[in-house]
Amino acid sequence: MQNLFSQNIDMGILNKINQDLSLVETRMEGDVFSGFGERYQMDGKLLQNFQKSFVQVQDILDQNRLLINEINQNHESKQADHLGRNVGLIRELNNNIRTVASLYGDLSHSFARSIDASSEGESTGTLKSDGKASHQKRFRSG
Repeated sequence: MQNLFSQNIDMGILNKINQDLSLVETRMEGDVFSGFGERYQMDGKLLQNFQKSFVQVQDILDQNRLLINEINQNHESKQADHLGRNVGLIRELNNNIRTVASLYGDLSHSFARSIDASSEGESTGTLKSDGKASHQKRFRSG
């Protein structure tokens, strides 16, 4: 009986993850970087790298949605071979979640580094794609 109870908890967790994926997709539908380039002096290469990472994350989240749907269907079927297949699917889902967490960590680090460099660039130069400020004079109107 406890095994059935833990499976129900797992299904609740999977349903919550599925809802969270929907929320993330909704938030990511717009242009992630609209206005960003205007506020911070960042070149196109850096923005392309951010966009590439977000596309990778979105692809994995889409794959996770499919995995969760298949896991739910297998669970509802209650067939032994389908339930056995869920073990591998859940492992794949866990690996994907780790990958997404790692990508978000990398994005966060890169973003913070570029913002710091951009702040320095406001007074000393501009931000290059390697995240370092070039030391050029900037002339402001006014």
